Amino acid sequence: MMVYTTSFGLATVLLCIFGWANGLPSPNLDAAHSELLGLRDSVGAAANDYHWVASWTSMPQLVESSNMPPSPFSSGGVFKDATLRQTLYLSLPADRIRLQISNTFGGSDLPITAATIALPTSGKAGVSGIDTTTLKPITFKNGSEGITIPRGQVAYTDPIDFSVPGQANIAVSLYFKTGQSSSSITGHPGSRTTSWMVSGNKASEASITGGKDTKHWYFLPAVEAWKPTSSNSSAFTILGDSITDGRGSTDDANNRWPDLLLARMQKNGINHIGVNNQAAGGNAVLSGGLGPTLLSRYKRDALQQQGVKYVMIFEGVNDIGGGGTDSESQNGIGNRLIDAYKQIAKECKSAGIKVIGGTITPFGGNGQSYSNPAREQTRNKVNQWILNSSGGQLDAVVDFGKIIGDPSVKSQLAKQFDGGDHLHPNVAGYQAMADGFPLDFFS
Repeated sequence: MMVYTTSFGLATVLLCIFGWANGLPSPNLDAAHSELLGLRDSVGAAANDYHWVASWTSMPQLVESSNMPPSPFSSGGVFKDATLRQTLYLSLPADRIRLQISNTFGGSDLPITAATIALPTSGKAGVSGIDTTTLKPITFKNGSEGITIPRGQVAYTDPIDFSVPGQANIAVSLYFKTGQSSSSITGHPGSRTTSWMVSGNKASEASITGGKDTKHWYFLPAVEAWKPTSSNSSAFTILGDSITDGRGSTDDANNRWPDLLLARMQKNGINHIGVNNQAAGGNAVLSGGLGPTLLSRYKRDALQQQGVKYVMIFEGVNDIGGGGTDSESQNGIGNRLIDAYKQIAKECKSAGIKVIGGTITPFGGNGQSYSNPAREQTRNKVNQWILNSSGGQLDAVVDFGKIIGDPSVKSQLAKQFDGGDHLHPNVAGYQAMADGFPLDFFS
């Protein structure tokens, strides 16, 4: 029988450890841990009856030059004298939440002058307007309206009494008087959600107009819900690449496959488990790719997130597709991917976390650079290990490759699920993946 822990303590603060990957100084984890202890104790005498649970995440990474904020918001200081408004899609209902703000990959300190939270206009994703009747200030360190986050570090906001239902968008506005002086900043390029920016302090304005917009997130890696332990609330974290990140989904529609799974879960009465997307386009398990490799980030993105009881490993296509086509290269990639899955699953299960694996989906077809018989052989090899590991090294498996693959040409996506590049599914494919996920995994 799997034994679950009800809380993972305060280890989320370890998110900041990845600053070293870009030559940043190692954070003082003891000091950060002590600060987080104080934050936990500040919420009141009933703290032992509640715990924090991740309700929304985005995988933080160093923002590439092509994904920086549009001019003039990245010149003379990033977001200098500017307001940034972003919408985030929370999974859990809550009456109290808190946010993480990340400077993990920043090349300089990140000074935030003011911040607010509200429900967006009509509850929609990617809009510039807010419902001002729900507007609340965000504070830091027991009431300060601003904070300076050192390079390589992650900060928490104070707990915010802010009621949200499950599957709700929130709007977070950050104002930076001096901006971030370095051009190295932390963000998540594949937001599929419009973010808005304008000069001046407009954090409390009903609408942001006259500025610019972009489809990236910056500085916000997680939102957590304060849940009673009696509710058995917990978090499900999905480790993945662009397929989980939502390439091929509809902008501002929250129809990535994890979003659609969340909707199905809550429709079926599973409303106590937060669904957290820890994926990034171009990400790899072993080496190369975009952002930190899965082997270097899984502890930060899964083990050290708050309230995690379930983890999914669904990544590897970029390792296979980015590798050489000779048999020696592909054989080595396949073996190392399997070893990586074993390592991640073992550590998760040692922490009392239940693990599900997803088979790598097809990528064959004319014009797709990954398409190659040797790579397809590696995909089949890795998938066979995944399928044979259910009930052993993995607690469960979902055969995504079969769900959205062409039954007559197994190396290709089914035509009705192909997003057009023979690698990424379309929204119908994402819906099929969500529909095919075994909900009894959460039993």
